[in-house]
Amino acid sequence: MAGEVASIKEVDESLVTRAILKHGVERLLESTRVDAIVIGAGPSGLTAAYYLAKGGASVLVLEKELHFGGGTGGGGMLFPKIVVQEPADDILREFGVRLFEVEEGVYVADPAETMAKTAVAAVDAGARIVLGITVNDLVYREDRVVGAVCQWTAVEEAGVHADPLAFRAKAVIDCTGHGADVISIAVEKIPELKLEVPGEKSMWASLAERLIVERTGEVRPGLFVAGMAVAAVYRLPRMGAIFGGMFLSGKKVAELVLAKIRGG
Repeated sequence: MAGEVASIKEVDESLVTRAILKHGVERLLESTRVDAIVIGAGPSGLTAAYYLAKGGASVLVLEKELHFGGGTGGGGMLFPKIVVQEPADDILREFGVRLFEVEEGVYVADPAETMAKTAVAAVDAGARIVLGITVNDLVYREDRVVGAVCQWTAVEEAGVHADPLAFRAKAVIDCTGHGADVISIAVEKIPELKLEVPGEKSMWASLAERLIVERTGEVRPGLFVAGMAVAAVYRLPRMGAIFGGMFLSGKKVAELVLAKIRGG
């Protein structure tokens, strides 16, 4: 009859536990050695993950929060729109995001839709996204960054002492945003890399968009930077609520990493 609700299957709690542990551990085991580790699931990180996976690379995305999207969700001062410009609009269209032109070559998009569809594109391409993991160290061997050392964010925030675990990769990409968290770790723990994180300068949207894409790349062997982390590392201006450079930076770093991987 109309309005009837089908009886829901009874599931034993131990089955729930076994299913989560078995398949969760399997997912992490598959990710212990990958081509690329992307740290940060914001717009640049998810875009990098999409193009890396699409290009045939194995990709692990580590996000310290229990959600993806980075600063996208806040739109501009909490208004539910972000701005993108050409040619970044082509990337969002590839993800299936609906764009609305406000003037020639300039578009607005819905932040929630952009976050969701960018993440879905990355996952469907084959990227593995794990939420709630904080990177607190790097694996450094023979003058090269070869992995990331991780702990559950909840453990970090609780202040409980539990030793972290390491994941190996041919490339580690800092997409952590304004703080450049991964490069900052390298500054503290690997002084021989001679890196600095002076922080970003005040807002200059058009200049920031161009320079962030231009400076996206490998900062030291095996260690790459993309998105707003680029501004923090090279003391570039911030751009505010225009996001085209984030997507273009993510695509560029993926292309650079793929070239390195394919070149051996």
